[in-house]
Parts: sequence; C-alpha cells; structure tokens
Amino acid sequence: MARLPRLYAPDTAQLAQAQFARPLAGPDDAPPAAELDLLARWLRDSARETRVAVHGWVLLPEKITLLATPPGSDALPRLMQAFGRRYASRLRHGRVYAGRYRSTLIEAGSWVLPALAWLESLPVASGRMDEATSWPWSSAAGHVGRNAQRNTWLVDHADYWKMDDTPFARQAAYRELLEHGLSEAQRARIERALFGQWALGGAAFLKRLNTTASRRAAPAPRGRPRKKPATPDGR
Repeated sequence: MARLPRLYAPDTAQLAQAQFARPLAGPDDAPPAAELDLLARWLRDSARETRVAVHGWVLLPEKITLLATPPGSDALPRLMQAFGRRYASRLRHGRVYAGRYRSTLIEAGSWVLPALAWLESLPVASGRMDEATSWPWSSAAGHVGRNAQRNTWLVDHADYWKMDDTPFARQAAYRELLEHGLSEAQRARIERALFGQWALGGAAFLKRLNTTASRRAAPAPRGRPRKKPATPDGR
C-alpha cells in the first residue's frame, strides 16, 4: 500500500509524533536525564533554525511528540530532519526514527487545546509520571507557570491565549484542563487522526481543507458512490 503524502495546510497547527528506532530506556528504567536534556536543546535549536512555531512538546525515551504550526509545507519535515541529524551524529549513530513520523492537522478553536493536553499528558499515560507538569522534558510545566526558562522559545497558540486575559488566569485555566483530563472519546479521536494521518476537526474545517490542504484531509466514504437520481427526461 502506497504511503500517504504529507498533509499540510497554511496557518494550521499540526500534531506530529515520531518513534525512535532505539529507545533511550526501557519502560521500567529510570529516564536518562542527561540524554533527554540534550534532545530538548536540539529540539529548540532545530525549531529556531526552521522557524517552526512549536506550541507544545514532549520527549519520552521512546518518542518525540510536537504541536506546531510550520511556516511552509517543508518546514516540519526539515525540523524533524535537523533534530534527527543532531541525534544521529552526537548521541546515537545510525537510524534515528522507526519509520516516518505521523501527523495530523488540528482545527483551531475546538481541538488545539485538547491536542496540547493529550500531548503533555503522555508521560502520565505511559506510567512514567503521576502529574504531567512534573515531567521535566515537556512544555507542560511552562503552560502552568513553572519552568518558564526552559520554554522561552515556544510560541503559544492563539487558543491558549484565549483561555483568559492574564498570564496567571491562563495558567490556572490550563492547569485545570490538564488535571481534569480528556474524555475517552476525545483521546480516541486524537489518536485515530494522528495514527491515521487524517485531519482532526468538524465538517466545516474538513470542507475548507478540501481547497487548502496538500491532499485529501479525511478518508473517502466507504462503498460505491451513490447514484444520482434520474431526471424527468431519464438522464
């Protein structure tokens, strides 16, 4: 089966995830702090070089996950390549990723914040941490007003800014979102879109992408196309 071309649309956030070919640690091992610190710096440097606006990120020993708005169709691939080159030349020689990274376009106003919370909660979902904001190698702490120095290079999405008028109120509102968590239905939709590499959003968003995206944004309907009703003249 032919692989899908990259899905891109201008000024649209993307959720992206890549598995490492060789995890830095096993599921029950302590996180390799020094190596994850290096990866965090390389991610920052790669984002700056490619001018990708990263809204959220998390590094686990087995994968990297980002929420970002790239300035062009080749910007996110170049970020992943730049990060991979640093990784391969300075930390682990050879193949970096276990296949292509997966990505999905995210609708602003309805799915950006859930996608951000899903991403930043991955250390909890993997059993490595009880609280998302306690994992040092992610943007979660910065979004609730902690560890700000590590996240000065991030570009907060407009949906995050719209949570409230002041920084403290935004941080409190986002902390509540993280602590409350997503519903099973929300998590399932995000994961289906990401792993299937289709867009995540409502009908109007998907319709708009028909004219702006680099390829079809949603799977084609199953089954044969419906027949058009016959006209009075039999045509």
